[in-house]
Amino acid sequence: MRAVVTRVRSASVEIEGQIHGQIGPGLLVLLGVHQEDTEREAKKIADKLCGLRIFEDENGKMNVSPADAGAQLLIISQFTLFADCKSRRPGFSKAARPDTAVPLYELVIAECRARGFSVQTGVFAADMQVASVNDGPVTIILDTKEL
Repeated sequence: MRAVVTRVRSASVEIEGQIHGQIGPGLLVLLGVHQEDTEREAKKIADKLCGLRIFEDENGKMNVSPADAGAQLLIISQFTLFADCKSRRPGFSKAARPDTAVPLYELVIAECRARGFSVQTGVFAADMQVASVNDGPVTIILDTKEL
């Protein structure tokens, strides 16, 4: 799995002109599922997201976890994170098919909620407009192959 994690002051996702999910301070997570991913990777990335100390402490150091910061999460499915860009037209054969990707995406969400987080989401495979007010900006890329 691969995630682009951005610390935000606020973020929202709109589908067909309607706000589907929105958060205040927290993390905007664009989440891609690889064709070889399993529940193991979903649990690993959820654990990392929930414990990633990228919020500032009283000294301005990134040393506070999302839970301790009272962060909310907005998790958006993003198959394009596994784009193969060797040619000018990206290919997406490394991204998991929906029958694999959807349950793993939902597992990440469930794992974060089980840890007490307020989690908003987009809709898998929908045409979404995502807006964010980045904080910092702080953006980190997580890949379960490197965790």
